Amino acid sequence: MRYVYSFDHKHRRPPMEHKDLLGGKGANLAEMSSVLKLPVPPGFTVTTDACRAYMESGWPSDIDDEIARHVAELEATMGRSLGDANDPLLVSVRSGARISMPGMMDTVLNLGLNDKSVKGLAKVTGSKRFAYDSYRRFIAMYANVVMGADADAFEARLADARSATGAATDADIPADALVSLCTDYKKLAKEQTGKAFPQDPYKQLRGAIEAVFASWNGARAVAYRVRENIEHTLGTAVNVQTMVFGNRDERSGTGVGFTRNASTGENKPYGDFLVNAQGEDVVAGIRNTQNLDDMKEVFPEVYDELLDIFVRLERHYTDMCDTEFTIEQGKLWMLQTRIGKRTGVAALKMAVDMTKGTGKGADRWKITREEALQRVTADHLDAVLHPQFDTSGEVVATGLGASPGAAVGAVYFNADDAADAADRGEEVILVRNETSPEDVHGMMVAEGILTVRGGLVSHAAVVARGWGTPAVVGAEAIKIDGKQFTVGSVTVREGDVISLDGSTGEVVVGAMHTADAEPPEEFEILLGWADKVRKGKLAVRANADSGDDAANARRLGAEGIGLCRTEHMFLAPDRLPVVRRMILADTEEEEAAALDELRTVQQADFEEVLEAMDGLPVTIRLLDPPLHEFLPSVEELKIKQASGGLSDQERRELAAAEAWSEHNPMLGTRGVRLGVIKPGLYAMQVRALLDAAAALRKRKKHPIVEIMIPLTVTREELALARSWVQTEVDSALKGMKNKPDITIGTMIETPRAAVRADEIAEAADFFSFGTNDLTQLTFGFSRDDVESRMMPAYLDQGLLKRNPFDTIDQTGVGDLVRLGVERGRSTKKKLKMGVCGEHGGDPESIDLFYRAGLDYVSCSPYRVPIARLSAAQAVIRNR
Repeated sequence: MRYVYSFDHKHRRPPMEHKDLLGGKGANLAEMSSVLKLPVPPGFTVTTDACRAYMESGWPSDIDDEIARHVAELEATMGRSLGDANDPLLVSVRSGARISMPGMMDTVLNLGLNDKSVKGLAKVTGSKRFAYDSYRRFIAMYANVVMGADADAFEARLADARSATGAATDADIPADALVSLCTDYKKLAKEQTGKAFPQDPYKQLRGAIEAVFASWNGARAVAYRVRENIEHTLGTAVNVQTMVFGNRDERSGTGVGFTRNASTGENKPYGDFLVNAQGEDVVAGIRNTQNLDDMKEVFPEVYDELLDIFVRLERHYTDMCDTEFTIEQGKLWMLQTRIGKRTGVAALKMAVDMTKGTGKGADRWKITREEALQRVTADHLDAVLHPQFDTSGEVVATGLGASPGAAVGAVYFNADDAADAADRGEEVILVRNETSPEDVHGMMVAEGILTVRGGLVSHAAVVARGWGTPAVVGAEAIKIDGKQFTVGSVTVREGDVISLDGSTGEVVVGAMHTADAEPPEEFEILLGWADKVRKGKLAVRANADSGDDAANARRLGAEGIGLCRTEHMFLAPDRLPVVRRMILADTEEEEAAALDELRTVQQADFEEVLEAMDGLPVTIRLLDPPLHEFLPSVEELKIKQASGGLSDQERRELAAAEAWSEHNPMLGTRGVRLGVIKPGLYAMQVRALLDAAAALRKRKKHPIVEIMIPLTVTREELALARSWVQTEVDSALKGMKNKPDITIGTMIETPRAAVRADEIAEAADFFSFGTNDLTQLTFGFSRDDVESRMMPAYLDQGLLKRNPFDTIDQTGVGDLVRLGVERGRSTKKKLKMGVCGEHGGDPESIDLFYRAGLDYVSCSPYRVPIARLSAAQAVIRNR
């Protein structure tokens, strides 16, 4: 198997189509080198195949010769040799997975330097300071990444060197001090690791490549993949690239640039750069950066060349691109490009703008509306629906608004403390001088992120935008001291609450009030396009239990209600005592009186829901949970009995709670089984529903009612339950003019129901797949017990690729859905089918439901826009 490819290798297909093999970074470096002919420093890619082989059985035995051959070719191309004492070739070693994981894996720069070659570098460049600055960077990075030394110890020595020499910045430390620092660094590496710093450049290269492979399974990379739902088995490629030096002199620099604004979507390039610096300095936020407009003044010719390359990249990729570049003594080098991450607002604006065309003449290009729909993700839509502050507070500091949205939370100053606080249920704001990949677990749980240093392309900004987390960066007025920060006379301590506005960059002490967001106009434009694509193919309904929820769902584009849970109506404070009277009734008369009282209030509830969805179908699920859920806790009543005694009512409630108590209530007397024991309960609900429909018909409304019987597992069970419902329907409709539309169906939520769907369909007008319970019963998981305790371990260890309660299990539960559809329609060809579990709002699950042949998905009201988009994307993808 071939493991190594040069950037300029002639692939049979465009290199950017080989991301599975070359990784995203390697594929795009090859694309820029061999197709676009951009100024890219030469290099080669060690493939993801090599990484997977390494993870399975260690360093591949046949890879050394390949790497050596490519190093020799690189040396011939550059006219310099790795580790040469007179004119050394230096390389960078960077990770590059198929899916971008910014900052989550390791990088080594300046590889090839040693005690001899650093002198050659000083001689050939004429700058001792530059050579030893590069060497001290390499020693610190290699010692940390490859040898396992503590990075903070090296940073502390660097700070001591700045202080001892009176240097304002790292760039001001004189050459002789850097020589001493390199000696100190090598001693420190030996002290911390027990190993001498390697002088052989080929051993350095082997160690760096192996360290990048190993970093694929590092804690921060695993945590990021779990957060982003990236498969753990993909592995990373490694890119070995000729070093170019942005820290060579004042005519050199480095930067990160976007072809258009990743925060707002404005069609204007933006980014950050630093003079006399290396790339890590920009993204780490160690020095505050300058923007591209400043670059026009410092490097005017390079600026023009860079913007010309931006135009070429956008035209080639037909999308906004994120780039890294270095200027070495006035010459521009492109180090990387990729499709850039963007905020929700920017994603919507770019998608719509790009359908109108961009550029002029031969450079003009545009995308179709269907392509635009595929550029927007569920997270983008979610982000523009984030709450915003509805009042203004006293602003104590202002930074750069790096990721829009309003965030309120308690301040924590390191990732571990933030994660612990989030585990306790606190809403957290992570405050750091600058973030690094080591902070990812704290960033993941934070409501917002605030950094003192860094620009719009710093680590904090890029990661926050990718996750839709509000962030403010570069708030320089803030001074962090241990577990507090100060701004002028204001002190904020750990645990104090602050508010961040990720749009304006404002920081406010205390909790500000938030209001619903007002999505940009592109939001409705794109969803309108989505509705046209999916029309007649996959409808979107909402799960709603009240008139207000139903009205909100309709406002957000729901085409009906797929699940109205009637038990939620019973839990209202004025209903619960009546439900308990019904459960505690000693006589049929008492039970009938309680049921009649419930019928009156249920009718009012149903009228509100049906009126809000007038003319659209509403699926009403008859009572599902076991009756003990409406009674006080047995444990609490027994404690009270032991400590102070119970009233007569409480004694009756305790007896009833014990009588209805079950060892496994999820598999007990619930759903249709409850109806078998208490058929009067279902009869009451159906009468209330029909009375509500009749009242609306008198008001010239058009209610469309779907009565759903939960948890049926046999044809006979559904036929019996249907007979109760049909009796009430026939009685209510007898002699009625303007009869409402009424159908009767069931939930498919057990494996048996899916397997015997052909039989159950004989007694059903429709099916609704309850994928929450179907998942529990297929896996044998109790969701309430496994999600917090067991699921994280299963995901971290790769025992499950995804949490099956978030995204449907494609080959287990998904197969049952497909089988249920196939067998149900073998009995009734036009049987209406939908899904009402929480998976109805998940994009990947929606794709499966469309392929399975469902007529609609149903989800919570605020997920309706996401489901509308995802349904259209499923239609486009599966044509």
